[in-house]
Amino acid sequence: MTFAVKNTVFPMILLKLAEWFVYKLLANSCYKAAMKVKNSRIFFKNSSSFRTSHQIPIYPNISKCNNSRKSETVVCDIQSTLLRSESFFPYFMLIAFEGGGILRALFLLLSSPLLFVLDFEAKLRVMVFISFCGMKIKDVECVGRAVLPKFYLENLNVRVYELMKSAGERMVFTSVPRVMVEGFLKDYLSVDCVKGTELHCFGNYFSGFVSSSGILSKHRSLMEVVGDKKPDIGIGNSSFHDHLFISLCKEAYVVNKEDTTTTSSILPREKYPKPLIFHDGRLAFLPTPLATLAMFMWLPIGIPLAIFRILIGICLPYKVAVLLGKLSGIRLRVKGTDPPRSENDKGVLYVCTHRTLLDPVFLSTSLGKPLTAVTYSLSKMSEILAPIKTVRLTRSRQKDGEAMQRLLSEGDLVVCPEGTTCREPYLLRFSSLFAELADEIVPVAMNTNVSMFYGTTASGLKCLDPIFFLMNPRPCYTVEILGKLPKELTCAGGKSSHEVANYIQRQLGAALGFECTNLTRRDKYLMLAGNEGVVEDHNSTINTSN
Repeated sequence: MTFAVKNTVFPMILLKLAEWFVYKLLANSCYKAAMKVKNSRIFFKNSSSFRTSHQIPIYPNISKCNNSRKSETVVCDIQSTLLRSESFFPYFMLIAFEGGGILRALFLLLSSPLLFVLDFEAKLRVMVFISFCGMKIKDVECVGRAVLPKFYLENLNVRVYELMKSAGERMVFTSVPRVMVEGFLKDYLSVDCVKGTELHCFGNYFSGFVSSSGILSKHRSLMEVVGDKKPDIGIGNSSFHDHLFISLCKEAYVVNKEDTTTTSSILPREKYPKPLIFHDGRLAFLPTPLATLAMFMWLPIGIPLAIFRILIGICLPYKVAVLLGKLSGIRLRVKGTDPPRSENDKGVLYVCTHRTLLDPVFLSTSLGKPLTAVTYSLSKMSEILAPIKTVRLTRSRQKDGEAMQRLLSEGDLVVCPEGTTCREPYLLRFSSLFAELADEIVPVAMNTNVSMFYGTTASGLKCLDPIFFLMNPRPCYTVEILGKLPKELTCAGGKSSHEVANYIQRQLGAALGFECTNLTRRDKYLMLAGNEGVVEDHNSTINTSN
């Protein structure tokens, strides 16, 4: 009898939990939807009396607003106003995938049908729980600093941004978690005040729940911040809640759905508040539900395909590897020809731009000859799988110079003087060491194009970089071999090593259409990972800079 009672207790508990879940998330949402329908019927039945006392004001479109507002205060929301996208699901997916991993991202994707039927508040709570539960605060902050800004910038509404830019004081009130947007709004848009939903934490972790203050109510929060002083301009969308929010301002404008679908609403890269040079994360696309579903459907194909591509590069001759690589979807575009080698005992030094760890491999394949690559960082797995000889450098100028001199006496050498990868159309500062070691220098402009995964990371597992790049359906590598550097432009011709390095940087930048910068590996890692890209051990300093 006791055994039977114990067997029935656990199923009853599960049944009670299921009943509570259905009531809270489904029945409650359906009830709210039914009330909205009922209210809308009452609205139509009593439209004449409603208009006299409770009519929702019709505000002018954002295009009617003059942008010269230097001494005025502008308030708006980031969702569906400052950003063109209506749904914040893709940004929660970025938190889940980049900060929490692939299983958390899959769970969030599986919840999307449920999210479709929930009301806004329940939907937000579910996405917060799945994306944040058990996440370290520092991991979320890292994603907010290094990953999200790229996608926010690409999704900015140009009209709202230009109005915010011209304002004297900028304030943003939003229902989405503050931790997801505050860093971007303050660092990139110089927003003075950011108010968003606060999340509950225990120690250094997020619990996955909203704090006791609940989901932020924009109009109430605005009243608490400004008091009786009305902001000059309010911007919102066409929803009732946003109308209530912007009604507290002296002037109010709305962003209609039509304003966010035209190409004219997209902010061009050259108008970004500051250049987007560094960003992190694996995903190269905005992970909407359909796009994320396509990614998960591709993974069972992409992983074996990446392994196959690696194996053909290791095991087969160049011509066969190129042929099979093209058949598997790899696009290799080669411009220019390998210049003739002069009659001396030293090899040719190929100076490349640095896009991924595979730069030397694709150059070697393009030239159809073995090369030696020097790098400041290489995982054990990458070193084992590399189809060409690789040599680690130590960042000791004297030791590295001696090692490269020895390698040049043995054959041709590849070096990437930026010292770390950059995804965007910019070139980092070139180290001048290579210019002191060789007179036969061939600049090579290399670029990549991916559609699903980036093949570089600042905070993830670097041994997976080549695999992620080769998991793309159709990864593209462009290799442009420029002419050999004239002797009069080398150190042998009287130029300093810095002059040679800067000249080659400008030459490669012009060939690729990239902008040259004075930024370094240290700048990249301080921004993306909060460190200098160096890990100290007992014997040496190991660099993590690819």
